[in-house]
Amino acid sequence: MKYIIVTGGVMSGLGKGITTASVGRNLKNRGYNVTAIKIDPYINIDAGTMSPFQHGEVYVLKDGGEVDLDLGNYERFLDTELTRDHNLTTGKIYQSVISKERRGEYLGKTVQIIPHITNEIKDRIRKVSAKSGADICLIEVGGTVGDIESMPFLEAVRQMHREEAEEDIAFIHVTLVILDAQKDQKTKPIQHSVKELRELGLSPDVIVARCNEPLLEKTRSKISLFCDVPVEAVISAHDSNDIYEVPLQMENQGLTEYLMSKLNLSTISMDDSWEKMVERMHNAKTEIKVGVVGKYTHLEDSYISINEALKHAAIECGCCLNVDWINSEKFDEDPDAVKMVADYDGLLIPGGFGERGVEGKILAIRYARENNIPFLGLCLGMQLSVVEFARNVVGLDGANSTEFDEDTPYPVIDILPEQKNIVDMGATMRLGDYEAVLREGSLAEKIYGSQNIIERHRHRYEVNPNFVERIEAKGMIFSGKNKNRMEIAEIPDHRFFFASQFHPEFRSRPGKPSSPFKAFMESMLEGKQ
Repeated sequence: MKYIIVTGGVMSGLGKGITTASVGRNLKNRGYNVTAIKIDPYINIDAGTMSPFQHGEVYVLKDGGEVDLDLGNYERFLDTELTRDHNLTTGKIYQSVISKERRGEYLGKTVQIIPHITNEIKDRIRKVSAKSGADICLIEVGGTVGDIESMPFLEAVRQMHREEAEEDIAFIHVTLVILDAQKDQKTKPIQHSVKELRELGLSPDVIVARCNEPLLEKTRSKISLFCDVPVEAVISAHDSNDIYEVPLQMENQGLTEYLMSKLNLSTISMDDSWEKMVERMHNAKTEIKVGVVGKYTHLEDSYISINEALKHAAIECGCCLNVDWINSEKFDEDPDAVKMVADYDGLLIPGGFGERGVEGKILAIRYARENNIPFLGLCLGMQLSVVEFARNVVGLDGANSTEFDEDTPYPVIDILPEQKNIVDMGATMRLGDYEAVLREGSLAEKIYGSQNIIERHRHRYEVNPNFVERIEAKGMIFSGKNKNRMEIAEIPDHRFFFASQFHPEFRSRPGKPSSPFKAFMESMLEGKQ
């Protein structure tokens, strides 16, 4: 197994995740099977209880693992499926070690950071990479060098460097080049960051320098000299128009060849599909304008998978995508403002939790339905489309979800009886892959080209089966089901009205767009033409 460790310096949010994913993509293009592990130093067991306002999107894996959004980038760039074990957190590591201590597995020894915590980290990295069957495992260490919570993980990878063969492990350090008042590129933060890394016993093989503009040759030479890496191993990670350009940017600077030489690898085969995909993206002509009405819109990372799935569909359809993020509370405060939805080629209502902004979303759904605007609803977006239809078409005045109104006379969205007595919040959630059976002749079957599909879920409430017959009698059908759970709602008489209880955005890939997103884009494009 070959390991590539990615660390960060100076500040967080520099793009370690995109760097990791881009390096992996380029190695995959050379014929290698690549996997990735994300280390998050926080004490949370996983990202499931973390607010999108603080940490961005909670990404859901096929096995129901709720993880950091970087794993979504790994899956999209590498076109692979990961598991919860590919996300290591301080909480997971300490929980495991303490459980072993309680069971007496350490035979009376004093349990310490070294060797017990570091051994647990190394064991997990090696087991996960081996189980994946990959040739190369990329490991992103979250946070920055110098963070106290990252120390055990950095010590663990230092030990791995000593234990693995020299040709089996490489270190990439992602750090920052800043501009002074005269717009000169300053390398001092990089020098201090590498110095701090060396004090921990680690030396980078590659330095990826984040900057606004391409690195000047004199800047590159200075970084090489002061940080003791070859000039060809100093990579300029300057701002790109799109994250999908980053693998090409790194490839063109020779990073892949340098890493393969370091790891004693040779090219097995060449795949240029990524380059062709980026070329299609650049050649898009027709602009499609999508309105996304949500509640976390001030932080785009909260909806990163939705944005990427829209982009994948747009690339496939030859469209130039323009997304506006609209705060649903705007419609709560001013219902007349919902008329702005008419300015868009299509409307998307994403998932979310909590009552804030819900009525604004319902107003937007009603406007899209009544004005025949293409509509895509995801998770809560589906539930609210059912609530809106029940209120305004079926005539169930006061219909709602019991998440927002426990005393509603018409609980069209509710927790199913078999889940109501479960106390553990996580246990009431439907997480990860579930199958759905699609109705023959439905829009859903046409979109997927199959009557059996698998998609990822993250929700607690369901469409109440007691109201299905009354709703379907008025024209909204539930064309996808998992036993007594409604998976897809559609309105056949509408131009395009498709809502899913699941999250199709989690399985969308560049070059392989999610089927509902592609159909949504095609509907908007057809209307445009």
